[in-house]
Amino acid sequence: MSVTVTRRPRRLRTRYLLLSLVGALIGLAFLLPLWWTLVNSLRPGSDTFAFLNPLSWQTFFTLSPNLDNYVTLLSGDLGRAIGNSLFISVVTVVAGLLICAMAAFGLSAIPFRGRGAIFGIVILSFLIPFDAIAIPLADMFRDWNLQNTFIGLILPGIGNGMAIFLIRTFFLAIPTELVEAARLDGLGWWGVFRRIYLPLSRPALIGAGLTLFLFQWQAYMWPLLMGTDQNHIVGPVALSNLQGQFNVDYGVMFAASVILTLIPLLIIMICQRYFIQSVSTSGLK
Repeated sequence: MSVTVTRRPRRLRTRYLLLSLVGALIGLAFLLPLWWTLVNSLRPGSDTFAFLNPLSWQTFFTLSPNLDNYVTLLSGDLGRAIGNSLFISVVTVVAGLLICAMAAFGLSAIPFRGRGAIFGIVILSFLIPFDAIAIPLADMFRDWNLQNTFIGLILPGIGNGMAIFLIRTFFLAIPTELVEAARLDGLGWWGVFRRIYLPLSRPALIGAGLTLFLFQWQAYMWPLLMGTDQNHIVGPVALSNLQGQFNVDYGVMFAASVILTLIPLLIIMICQRYFIQSVSTSGLK
């Protein structure tokens, strides 16, 4: 029996090592294109494809890295477009969290007739792809003179159905006894929301804020329709316009790709624990 007991841990250890090796290889396969882009953003644009055929160690490493591409990027129109994306995303997170949290609070804590139907509409709102309604919505915004304005670029991202769903589900896990006790003490609904629900819902708010940020950061079609001038163009649209030019500086283009990728990646890495916690409670009551 002791032989059988010792064989099982060995098998489990071998299986664990194999799975770890497979996971590392898959992670390396996903990391390799990003690493190649990062290396080429530190080279002159003329050297971007110089080491692809044949492949060598210089394909993925450079002995003379420089930041000239990033300096050129940040001093040009592309840098301003990335700044516009960052501004739009941050404002959307701040305003959107307030609106989505209040909507989630009303749909979870305040009893009223038709609450289930309204929540069903919220669920339906994020099941429909935004690109399917972008063109008629853009026509409406043009009639309101909101084209080429930051308000027009920010408004569609504020009321996010997925964010409302995440926050509401977290709110449902808060004991109703706390609300009843606060109401008996004379606290109004706004006081209950501000003093009880918000302090207890930090993971849900961070997860919803991450959802709002990514929605705006990676948006392409809506900014393409609404931000047509140079003062309101965003990063993904500016990067796409750069690819369509005849003379492309690939070093600057790769530098822009690195920035557009690393900013949300760093935010996700910092907030992933809260995001996972908020999603893991989406099935709880």
